[in-house]
Amino acid sequence: MKKFFDNKLNTVLTVILGILILTLVGHTVISALTTQTKHAVSTADTAYKSRINPSIVKIATADTATSEPTETATTKPTKPTQPASTQATTVKPSTTATTKPKATKASTAATTQAATVQFATAIPVAEPADYNEQWNAGYLVAIDNPDKTYKCGQVTLSDHDRDLLERLCMGEFGSGGFVGASLIAQSVKDAMCFDGFTSVDAIIRDYHYTGSTDIPANDACKQAVRYIFDENHDAVQHRILYMYNPLLVASEFHESQNYILTYEDVRFFDRWGY
Repeated sequence: MKKFFDNKLNTVLTVILGILILTLVGHTVISALTTQTKHAVSTADTAYKSRINPSIVKIATADTATSEPTETATTKPTKPTQPASTQATTVKPSTTATTKPKATKASTAATTQAATVQFATAIPVAEPADYNEQWNAGYLVAIDNPDKTYKCGQVTLSDHDRDLLERLCMGEFGSGGFVGASLIAQSVKDAMCFDGFTSVDAIIRDYHYTGSTDIPANDACKQAVRYIFDENHDAVQHRILYMYNPLLVASEFHESQNYILTYEDVRFFDRWGY
């Protein structure tokens, strides 16, 4: 009888031990996948910390009150001036999913997914990029693949579009501070310059931005819009049109585009060709 109970007890203990081992192994595998995903995305982000313009604090806190546009609240944005390539300003965005993805949101609430998409890398340039040259020109983040032919005409915002864009920057990448908001603002300005849009409403609709515009913008977002639009600067020396956060959603579309940079886990892209 004693032997029977001993065997039964051993069996129960063995089953419990097996369950604990399987639970531990499963937890280890999940943790490894999560860490691998975060590392794959964050490695580039860490590298970009050293590429931020050394004058970023001065730029982000500059008093630009004197550079506010004089147009009235009812004035719609002016037609962007011609950039270096006149062909770029005449190209309207197509209606296919390959040019206007649905997942442009930088801070979507989608469920976290394991990294199943191969991350694209920036196309190397023939000569090493001069970071100081980019910083001195007013770019906020130096990149290894700058486009020295990149030129976006200045766009004047109406009061309505200014308020909407500031809120969009807040909803899309408010956690990214002045630099993150500037990247969103440049993406909007590039859509105006290169795809002919004349209102922020149209860009939000056609480019499927989903960041909330219900939250009032903070000072960093307002300053970013002034820097990109009123002072006609850009966050990076390259056109950027798309962005997404791979820690929150997987996107084969974005990774098939022209990768430009990662900032705080958000990856920014240009499309191929003009």
